[in-house]
Amino acid sequence: MKNVNKTSTSIKNWAIDDRPREKLLTKGAAALSNSELLAILLNNGSKNKTAVELAKEILKLGQDNLNELGKLSLNDFTQIKGIGQAKSITIAAALELGRRRYASTALTKPVIKSSGDIANYLQTTLKDFNYEVFAVVFLNRANKINHFEIISRGGLTGTVADPRIILKKALEEDATSIVLCHNHPSGNLQPSKADEDITIKIKAAASYFDITVIDHIIVSEEGFYSFADEGIL
Repeated sequence: MKNVNKTSTSIKNWAIDDRPREKLLTKGAAALSNSELLAILLNNGSKNKTAVELAKEILKLGQDNLNELGKLSLNDFTQIKGIGQAKSITIAAALELGRRRYASTALTKPVIKSSGDIANYLQTTLKDFNYEVFAVVFLNRANKINHFEIISRGGLTGTVADPRIILKKALEEDATSIVLCHNHPSGNLQPSKADEDITIKIKAAASYFDITVIDHIIVSEEGFYSFADEGIL
């Protein structure tokens, strides 16, 4: 009886219209539920569960919210029986691709004209970190983005940005101006004294190389804070 039940729940024995891959081929990706799309990534189920059943368990880890799911680690996924390292890596890679696709729309802007032009990109890129990261956007003379890079990763309450690393990268990227940015996992957007001090320090060092610090943006899920908009720079 046990073997019969296992066979009956196998995706291979479902009606063709109910199989995720076949459903995608005939109806398109938009017709699939989140669990069905995730089941395709998983490729197969476990001994006692179909890929769709495993996918539903994974979604529950993120409270059935893809944004929350994106905050989970590889170890979180492997807590589910039947989800090993390989499947966890596939899930994490897919979530990262989705994040980058959404974030890249901000970078298609030919010229950065305001803090809002780049804040949306930074919010999407940095929002899933549960610790502080310090990043820099490198721009050319026409204010077009040459490069974006996370410079350092810190703890829950802070990170350290080395001006030498930032300026070395700016010279490598032929940047004439830069935007400093970091996240506040706590949600509080107000800059700390340390945030203000590092901004002044990097701005002073950059001036020796004719590189302008045009803004320092702090982002969280609540919004963003611009040093330039607030008149601090």
